[in-house]
Amino acid sequence: MGYLEHIGKYFMMLGRVFKKPQKRKVFYEALIKEIDELGLKSLGIIMFISFFIGGVIALQTALNLDNPFIPKSLIGFAAKRSIILEFAPTFCSIILAGKVGSYITSSIGTMRVTEQIDALEVMGINALSHLVLPKVLATVFFYPFLISLGMFLGILGGWVTGVLSGLFSGADYIEGIQTDFDPFLLSYAIIKTLVFAFLISTVPSYHGYYVKGGSIAVGKASTQAVVWTTILIVIANYFLTQMLLT
Repeated sequence: MGYLEHIGKYFMMLGRVFKKPQKRKVFYEALIKEIDELGLKSLGIIMFISFFIGGVIALQTALNLDNPFIPKSLIGFAAKRSIILEFAPTFCSIILAGKVGSYITSSIGTMRVTEQIDALEVMGINALSHLVLPKVLATVFFYPFLISLGMFLGILGGWVTGVLSGLFSGADYIEGIQTDFDPFLLSYAIIKTLVFAFLISTVPSYHGYYVKGGSIAVGKASTQAVVWTTILIVIANYFLTQMLLT
């Protein structure tokens, strides 16, 4: 029954989040701030991890292809599919769930325990729309760009690995990338990213908004938010893959 209660409160929260904000100017300022906090400040970690994980994927594929009858272009093909289908949208989203989710929960949770949210509601302000809606829009609109950048750098990292290690040539790798290219796979990755971005912004917001207690409770809520966001991303990934690719 506890899980059903949380699910109900979560969807009731969403109903209040998507109400019209009170002042457009304040809303736009909050949106720009959230794009900077949740998006631009995550560029570095996504770029770094994407580049090196792409290199690792290409390197491991090359080391396991010891059959001389298998073309080296298969390395680029396998790296491309792995990065576009799973690594960039799913793995990067889980990383963002840890980095961004804990920040969202702690920031909203701190406002709750210090009674700042109560003060907003006493003044007649829809606190959920004021605090959560800019976060939702910032992640949903910015994360597709972030994940697309991760795809590019992951594939680039694979190419650089081949050139530096000598296990395969850059020409073979590029040939594999161009082999059997399906544009729908990019659409599939972006659709998953949009769903994951929504979860990353709303689930931690729920945990932060309904936190009870002091600073220790905020820390526990941040941990729970990251855990549940990761679980929901994995579950959503399974159902989206089954719906879109089968």
